[in-house]
Amino acid sequence: MANMAGGEQDLLSTEIVNRGIESSGPDAGSMTFSVRVRRRLPDFVNSVNLKYVKLGYHYLINHGVYLATIPVLVLVFGAEVGSLRREELWRKIWDTTAGYDLASVVAFLALFVFTLSVYFMSRPRSIYLLDFACFKPTDDFKVTKDEFIELARKSGKFDDESLEFQRRILESSGIGDETYVPKSIGSPENTATMKEGRAEASTVIFGALDELFEKTQVRPKDVGVLVLNCSLFNPTPSLSAMVINHYKMRGNILSFNLGGMGCSAGVIAVDLARDMLQANPSSYAVVVSTEMVGYNWYPGKDRSMLIPNCYFRMGCSAVLLSNRRRDYGRAKYRLEHIVRTHKGADDRSFRSIYQDEDGEKFKGIKISKDLVEIGGDAIKTNITTLGPLVLPFSEQLLFFSTLIWKLLFGGGGGGGNSPPAKPYIPDYKLAFEHFCLHAASKTVLDELQRNLKLSDENLEASRAVLHRFGNTSSSSVWYEMAYLEAKERVKRGDRVWQLGFGSGFKCNSLVWKSMRRIRRPLRNPWIDCVERYPSQLEFQG
Repeated sequence: MANMAGGEQDLLSTEIVNRGIESSGPDAGSMTFSVRVRRRLPDFVNSVNLKYVKLGYHYLINHGVYLATIPVLVLVFGAEVGSLRREELWRKIWDTTAGYDLASVVAFLALFVFTLSVYFMSRPRSIYLLDFACFKPTDDFKVTKDEFIELARKSGKFDDESLEFQRRILESSGIGDETYVPKSIGSPENTATMKEGRAEASTVIFGALDELFEKTQVRPKDVGVLVLNCSLFNPTPSLSAMVINHYKMRGNILSFNLGGMGCSAGVIAVDLARDMLQANPSSYAVVVSTEMVGYNWYPGKDRSMLIPNCYFRMGCSAVLLSNRRRDYGRAKYRLEHIVRTHKGADDRSFRSIYQDEDGEKFKGIKISKDLVEIGGDAIKTNITTLGPLVLPFSEQLLFFSTLIWKLLFGGGGGGGNSPPAKPYIPDYKLAFEHFCLHAASKTVLDELQRNLKLSDENLEASRAVLHRFGNTSSSSVWYEMAYLEAKERVKRGDRVWQLGFGSGFKCNSLVWKSMRRIRRPLRNPWIDCVERYPSQLEFQG
């Protein structure tokens, strides 16, 4: 029991919060403080499940067995040929082939050419990212934290306690004073209407797509696959049908509308688009990721449902993918890996982010107090599976050897009372040059940085997006990619890791490889403010 209590205590962190000068009551005029206790992410490799390591190596072997066999064959052949002089080599070839008739030689050559043709035709097509766009709302939608609270107050839907709770959440959220919300949240009327939802959807989706088509010079009629994900607003006809109608896309387009899949749905949408491109040669695919803020505004008093009000902001991304070989020259990135993890079989994970109604029948998203712990377990599983695909061999060897040592000897240092051996945490900075981790909240980013031993620069894009745009749900990883491009940090050959996680509970990874040095685009949501970062983050901290 003592060990269990100690383990539980290790997952908790405390923070002393200055709540200012008390305005009323017996302590009026004096400074007041409170102690905030938070649950931390578990150490990712303290309880690594070996089956997820095996799964990662299974992916590696399935996709890379030829990388191991071809070099061996080349070395053997090279050693044999290298030991012969030119005259001996030609005499050996002539003596060997002279014993066969012409039909046998032709048959062998035909079989060789056929085998090569089957190999090149059956291997997966490369998926290229030509460009992407992130919607930036006009200043009409921009609010400071104080203006946000004032809009909530003007709506008349919240009592003083609920407003104070939201104010405290915002103060420690990592969100700045330039995020965007639909002004309908300040209305005393019901905002969860189809009219409001469609109006917001049209604004953000068409804004992102207009920019994408303008940047790539691709006509909407040339798009063969359309995948759109929006978790909580799913009208009939679907949002993907709304896009097809607006841009008058072709009649045989393969369209998909993903709903209810949370903040990691953007990665799922790319995975689906990849599968469609593998089955349909010489095609373009567009992936749109967004969420509707006004439609999902919670007007009640349940604190677990008020949290999403404070974090989620307007945003949308649109991505153009291609499987055409002639697009190699103009592509920005090539898709390297997709790893998906789903913990929905576990009841706690399934209900950790749950759409429900409160006691007053107001609909909202309920956030479990165990969310950080549950999310940490899903992230741990995902990166354990991803590791063998991306980590250098030296890191894999160190990680795997410490894992086997722990399994065989229980992690002890030798004596019965010695503390457990500290597990080796792989250095993911050796696998990726850039990190785009979902900007869910400051607390989550702090814990990810601590567990993965990332530097402030590694988390800079995620923190900047949270500060400047808030939590834009599944599109946040693309705002982070846009930040890296605006800073001109992406060079040829760089690897970018996008990590999304959300309801289900799901955690999904995308790995891209840069095809060229990325210059600052003319159209980018960061153009007018990127020079203020990261200094603005340091000022906030």
